[in-house]
Amino acid sequence: MGESVGGGVGSWEHDDEDEDELLLLQTLGAFPVPVKIVEDAAEETLLLWTFQQPTKAAQNAYVQQRSLHLRLDACGHSLDIMQTPSSMNTPGVTGGVMWDSGVVLAKLLEHSVDVHGLQLQGKKCVELGAGCGLVGCVAALLGADVILTDLTDRLRLLQKNVDENVHSLSTCGSASVRELTWGETLDDEVVEPLPDFVLASDVVYNEDVVPELLKTLQGLTGPHTTVLLAGELRNDAVLECFFTCALVDFVVGRVRESDWHPDFQSSRVAVYVLSRRKTGVREQEDRIWGEEVLR
Repeated sequence: MGESVGGGVGSWEHDDEDEDELLLLQTLGAFPVPVKIVEDAAEETLLLWTFQQPTKAAQNAYVQQRSLHLRLDACGHSLDIMQTPSSMNTPGVTGGVMWDSGVVLAKLLEHSVDVHGLQLQGKKCVELGAGCGLVGCVAALLGADVILTDLTDRLRLLQKNVDENVHSLSTCGSASVRELTWGETLDDEVVEPLPDFVLASDVVYNEDVVPELLKTLQGLTGPHTTVLLAGELRNDAVLECFFTCALVDFVVGRVRESDWHPDFQSSRVAVYVLSRRKTGVREQEDRIWGEEVLR
């Protein structure tokens, strides 16, 4: 279940947390900051809605979805992300505009590289549901070789933003755009070799897409792949469904808000790290738990 923090915990400031909280902190995959391990889907969902109270926080704190452009300073550059607000009139289409979760994840990547030592230089990254492409562009500016993916009808806008914000800048990373439909067979370029990181924001929005999303995550990840996923907290039932399914094959940890970029934090957003379980680990845990219940 990932590497235990062990003696390293002492170097972190956790004065406001009790000992039980610290015991549930682990580092997962290549993400350098200890995260809060999710052990139960229903419990995690309840905690989010009880303590963060997302419906009481301001929506779209960092984005303007009626604007044709989102301008954001990141990685020493002023990024200009084009949006298509008219796409919001099409049911089920949300990738034509930015959401807070994408901005939060992009700035978290930058902050984690600058402050916590996250290593993206030369790493292969795949972004799922890239939409306007901010997260993938920032990862490329941080030195990663990024494949930004989405459905066919989203690729034109995505390519424009990659051209404007990566290809036109001097960067040691790279960015390319490809079609990818969740649940379908993955192209060789995407999985050979498997990516070091999978990035996604605002991809858990409907229970119907959860099986296809997780099938794609399973195909993209191996023992050395780290998934970073940010999402808007809209529907507790959908999120619980995702956790229930994801916990079968992945160890899941929530990144505490105190470890985000200090200027980009919102109680309407949650950020998670996912790492593949070793084969049979979940089954063994379930068996042990079942035996304890029967005693």
